Amino acid sequence: MARLIIRAWKRTLASPSKALIPQFEQAPNKSISLSSSSSLSLDLNPNSDNVKGQRNYMSETRESAFEANILRLLRNEIQYELQRSSPNQPVTNYRSFTIDDKPGEQWVRMERKYGGNEDIKVEATMFDGSIPGPKSAGGVPGEDVILHITFIVTIAKGDGDIFEIMCSAWPDTMEIKKLFIHQQDKTSAQPYIGPEFKELDDELQDSLYDFLEERGINNDLAVFLHAYMKNKDKTELVRWMRTVKSFFEK
Repeated sequence: MARLIIRAWKRTLASPSKALIPQFEQAPNKSISLSSSSSLSLDLNPNSDNVKGQRNYMSETRESAFEANILRLLRNEIQYELQRSSPNQPVTNYRSFTIDDKPGEQWVRMERKYGGNEDIKVEATMFDGSIPGPKSAGGVPGEDVILHITFIVTIAKGDGDIFEIMCSAWPDTMEIKKLFIHQQDKTSAQPYIGPEFKELDDELQDSLYDFLEERGINNDLAVFLHAYMKNKDKTELVRWMRTVKSFFEK
């Protein structure tokens, strides 16, 4: 009887039953699947909607963070510019000139009449260049620069020819650069633009400066343009930053 029991016990160890050892064998090439009731969700397919959604969410999160940072920086810059020196309301007249300054444009237009038959127009850019400022006592270039403004004077007499003078406005002086004359309605394909102003006779140069002086185009105008454009430069900068801020706030 004891031998029969020992033999049966050995057979049990040699051939484990299904009741004693759980079966974990799976069909070949078949992955483990978890029931929907499981608290663990496993999805390794990169093309699945779930993974794509997670990627989109992460991308949108990063984008939102970037935009939030841009908005923060823009708000800080706007506040800094306004606190440092808030731009003034631009004037609409300068002596006999009326000023047409459209927000967001690079040019400012000034107009007046002179002598009953002359229509005078001055078109000035914002600051369009600079040169180094004077050197310090030690011969080292100064930190400041001298800003430059280009402006064009147009003088018309009725239906006749138009006289144009290209000028430079420095902080305290104006300088004639070039002279043009052309018809109002007809434009030559290759018009002769004339010599450089500095190549003209000295007396003729002085007379042309006097001609413009009589019409209010002089060093005082250059000083005014620099003050006006300094204010416009601040106004346009703040307007531009506010426009960019509005774009990112949408």
